Formats: sequence, C-alpha cells, structure tokens
Amino acid sequence: MQKSYTPIHRIILLTVFVVVTVLGVLTIITPSAIFPDASWGFLVMRSMQMGGAFNVLTKPDQQNIASNVSEFISWWSPGQYLLPHFFKTIFGLNTGQAAAVTTALCQIIGLAGFYSFFKKAGFTPLITALSLVVIICQQAFFTPYIFYTGGEILLFAFTGWFLYGCLVFTKANWKFALFVLLSGWIGFICKSSFIWIYAAGLLFTWVQISKGLSGIRAWVLKGFWVAIPAVASVVVIYILYLNKGVNPSSGSNGFDLSWKTLAFPIASPLLSGFSVDDLFNGLIFHNDDAILSPGWVMLVILLLAVLSVVLIYAIYRNAPNKSYQAILIIFYSVSILFFGSAYMRKLDISYEARHFRVMGLLIIPGLLHLFSHYKMVFRVALGLAIGGIMFFTIQFYLTGYYGLKNYTAYGTSGIGQQFIDQQSLNYIKLLDDRNKNATFVFFSPDIGLEIQHNRAIILPALSKDININFDEYLHKGHAGPLYILMPSHYIGIRASVILKSFPGYKGFSLKELSDDYVLYFATKAR
Repeated sequence: MQKSYTPIHRIILLTVFVVVTVLGVLTIITPSAIFPDASWGFLVMRSMQMGGAFNVLTKPDQQNIASNVSEFISWWSPGQYLLPHFFKTIFGLNTGQAAAVTTALCQIIGLAGFYSFFKKAGFTPLITALSLVVIICQQAFFTPYIFYTGGEILLFAFTGWFLYGCLVFTKANWKFALFVLLSGWIGFICKSSFIWIYAAGLLFTWVQISKGLSGIRAWVLKGFWVAIPAVASVVVIYILYLNKGVNPSSGSNGFDLSWKTLAFPIASPLLSGFSVDDLFNGLIFHNDDAILSPGWVMLVILLLAVLSVVLIYAIYRNAPNKSYQAILIIFYSVSILFFGSAYMRKLDISYEARHFRVMGLLIIPGLLHLFSHYKMVFRVALGLAIGGIMFFTIQFYLTGYYGLKNYTAYGTSGIGQQFIDQQSLNYIKLLDDRNKNATFVFFSPDIGLEIQHNRAIILPALSKDININFDEYLHKGHAGPLYILMPSHYIGIRASVILKSFPGYKGFSLKELSDDYVLYFATKAR
C-alpha cells in the first residue's frame, strides 16, 4: 500500500498560520503600544464617541481654552480607528484589545491576499509558500505586534487582494468597473498613501484589458473603462474627505534636488524587502540616535539603489509570466516617480521604507524563483541572509514584547503607554476620575487616550535645543484646573517655556509623580 505524503508547501503554510495565530493571541493578551499617527486617529474616535461629528477632532481652542474648536482630520485615513471601533462596539473591547484584534486579523488576511496574488502571478505552490515565510521574517511584519501601526496594517491586509484583483479582472465590463471604483475607496480608507498603489495598479489593468489591440484609438477607448470609475472614486474621496482639511500633499516646503530624493525610492526594493532601513533604525529618518554617519548613509543607499536596479532587471528577465513582469516594472517606476517627486517638492512624507513596503513584498517570489535557478551556494547565501533578517526580527520582537510585559504602563484605554510610567498614569487616572472640568496637557497623543471625563491638549515634545514655534504652544484663557505632565528632565528652562504657554494661569505647583515624571498644576486665573 503506497503511503500518502502531505506536500511540503502545505506544511509550510500550516506552520506560517500557526505562528501568525500565536502572535495574534499574544498581542491580544498583551496589547501593543501605538504609533503617533494612529494615536491621533483614536483621539478622533474618542471625540466621536463623546458626540462629535465623523472624523472630527474636538479640542480646546488655543485662543481661549474655555471653548472648544473642531478640526476635520484629513491628514490620515479613517480606517486606522474605524475597524478597531467596530470591534469595540461589537465585542465590548477596550481600545488596546480592539487594536490587537485588528492587527491579528489583518496579518492573516494580508498573508492570504499575497498568497493568492503570488499563485495567480504564476509562481509554484512551494515558491508561494516560501514567500510567506520571507514576509513574516521581515521586521515590518512583526512591528504591529509591538506598536499598532494603524493604516500600515490595514494597507497590508488589502494590498495583496487588490493586486490579485488586478490579475483577475482582465475584461472590460461592469465587474471590472466596479472593482476599480470600490478598490479606490477601500484602499484609501485603509491608508491615504494607497493612492500611488492605486495608480500603478490601474495602469497595469489598462495594459491588461488592452492586450491585442492595435492603434491609439482602441487603447484610449479601453482606457475609459479604467478612467471613468477611477476618476469617480478619486473625486468622491477629494470632496468628502481630502478637501475638508490639510494632508501631506497640501503644500510644498520648497525644492530639493539632493541625491537622496531619487536614490531612496530607487533603493526601495532592498530597503524594504530585506528590512535594511528597519535594521539600521532608519537610515535617514530615525526616532532614536543614528547608527551610521551621513557619509555612510549616502554610500549605503547609493549601493542599495544600484543593487536594486540590477535585482529588478534580473527578476524581470526570469519571471514566470508577463503579467508579473508588467506589475513589477510598473509599480517600481510609479513608486520612483511618485516619491521622487514628493521628496523633491519636500512634501511632508518621511524617508522611511514602510512607504515602499509593497515593493519589498512584490520582489519576494520573483527573488526566490530567480535563485531557484542558481547554484546551491547562492541559494545558501540567500537563505543565510533571510536567516539573519529573521534573527534580528525575532530579537526586536522579544525585546519589545518583554518591554510591553514588564515596563509599559496600561490604563483605561488598554494601550501600552510608552511615555508615562504606571505610577504616574495611575495618578493621572485618579485626577481624571475626580474632575469634570479639568484640562490635561501631554506631550504625546497616546496618553490623551486615557482621559475619559475631561479634555486634553497635546503639545509637540521639546527638542534638545528648545527651538520651537511658540505660537504652536501658546494656549490663552482659563478653564478650571490645569494639569501638565512632563518628563522630570523638563524641570528648569523647558518647564518655564511650557508654563509661559498658558498665560491665563498663575501660581503653578509642582508634584513629583515618580523618578521620571512630574506634574505642574494650577487653578487660579491670572
């Protein structure tokens, strides 16, 4: 009797599913901290829960903090808080738990989407399954389990399915038009930067539905099947959302023709696909101290740019079918044009590889397919490189998760608080419960999520040289007790600058909440 064996790709897929499920359960047990962008989204959600309009942030007015002012937040897409809000409403979860469920589900949905896309693009089941292994080795995949990334995780969940749709809908009919229309809306709700992915995908679909046609007129006529629903989708987004406030593309801050404006986008396949930008704590943009000097950064990025072009060309030459070739070249070209233009115009878009993550995902199956034709020594070298990335990624995760379990403060929101300790957070919660007309001042938006019964003002954290725009900090007027939480190292000139930002108050007192945080408070009007 002949034995039956389970195909190896199914074993790999099952292993990936188990690993991702376990990670999801762990993040629900110990919810992650949160990126600032997503914090602002949750503050909008908090305003809506307290009776505010859709996507409107209600906050104290800088001209008179006794009054409120409302601002439509169009800088970020609403999906980052709408989906967690859905889970909060349905299951009665707190914000941290709802964000954790969002992360757990989006990771599985995203992997399923890219698996479907890779298979449709012509890769073998084994290459497709191994591609998912490489994806979960990337630091970008593990980051949401430590920091809720908001739109990033939603975009990952949707992009693979969008790419799959680009391959599936190859005939110009009402189904194709509906796909173009709805994918624009869904993608934008996930994250506004989907717009460049949308443009690249639609350019590819236009090529797809126009195959075999001759003459410009025939191509233009087919183009209407793409253009009409796409324009309708974008117009609705602009009128109902982008036009109501400021966003990263609202205005230019000058012009920059330095090397990095083009080199960084060109290097994006390796910067994101091999987690190079993450492993170096951000080559250009970094929250902590830089690892490399500016000279080394330039050398590394230029080298990665050259290698990325060579790699894209090699993958293109050995791709399993023409559809994948077209997607690869179109997306790479559009990403360079879009971000190169944005960086040259100095739009408010950071030099971070996360913006190019789709390129790092697109190259993975092509890279594995390419190396499958090389000698064993090259395949081993690639495996060692991926193993190295996995090692540092696991190290990042274990360090982060240990920090969440042992050093991170948790309050009413259920979100891991990075910029306050538990002792100080407990006291802030006590003040919030005792007061109904107080105003709290924080230097990080995530702490504002702990305020349930009063109002909060979020100020930018002070830099080392205290070089600030004072008008950005100035809040006039008086409105009940004022509580300003500061890191203890602010005591002195930094604290003086902040206290002067509230000229309506006098007689500030200082209370030491812990070794790391202090509270300035006042009740008297000047």
